[in-house]
Amino acid sequence: MTDDEAARLLVRPAVVDDARAIAVVHVRAWQEAYASQLPAEFLARLDVEQRVPRWVSIIEDDVTDVFVAEADGAIVGWATSSIGRDEDRPVERELAGIYVLESFYGTGAGQILLSAATTDKPAYLWMLDENPRAEAFYQRNGFERDGGVREQRIGSVPLQVVRMVRRGK
Repeated sequence: MTDDEAARLLVRPAVVDDARAIAVVHVRAWQEAYASQLPAEFLARLDVEQRVPRWVSIIEDDVTDVFVAEADGAIVGWATSSIGRDEDRPVERELAGIYVLESFYGTGAGQILLSAATTDKPAYLWMLDENPRAEAFYQRNGFERDGGVREQRIGSVPLQVVRMVRRGK
């Protein structure tokens, strides 16, 4: 990341007025990140407007921390974290989601979002298996696969997801 790129990035807690912009990034980031794992027809049908009310409720709840990354005033990424949703959670904090637009890969936006959402505390996450870019990012940040595996259906496609954990020091 150059000093110029870092100066352009701002990470802050999300507010309800961000819901539509987060939904736009959510859809675009999925279309970019999962083009090789999910059917093109499914990705093309992702609907921003359907996601806006859900984002409003996530931002307003008292459980989930939502952060956005802005560049030049436009939201280019988001991250969410909370107390883990899994009964058998390996640590208390879960990184539930983190996405950055492809045009901001390598700018440090993902790193700043991860730091905001999880600080340096123990955390876990679920990611699609066979996602080398994401796995390398998480490994650089101290996450390791812990053997947790499950099937998750996205649209009509069953996919394997794996759990990664950062236990802390």
